[in-house]
Amino acid sequence: MKSQDETLEEWCRALLQAYELEDVQIDVNTILSLAGVAAHSVVRPAAPLTTFIAGFAAGLAAGSGQSTNAAAMTAAMERARTLAADYDAESAGTPVE
Repeated sequence: MKSQDETLEEWCRALLQAYELEDVQIDVNTILSLAGVAAHSVVRPAAPLTTFIAGFAAGLAAGSGQSTNAAAMTAAMERARTLAADYDAESAGTPVE
């Protein structure tokens, strides 16, 4: 029986292949970490929404030539992580800097 990590890596490769993105490097753990921050800082359904929108933003930035795939993904993930963490602080009434 495959482990969860093996299954996720296999699924990731299958998705990349289906979209003809075999050359794109994906850090599954970073994506799952972002989903976790969104789920715990906002609400659970924010996890897939956050990762989808971050990925879409990264794709637009890379596709328009604004940055490389890797730089676009890193920037989009960092921005989403910061927004999710700040959202938690805002909802608790803590000032955000």
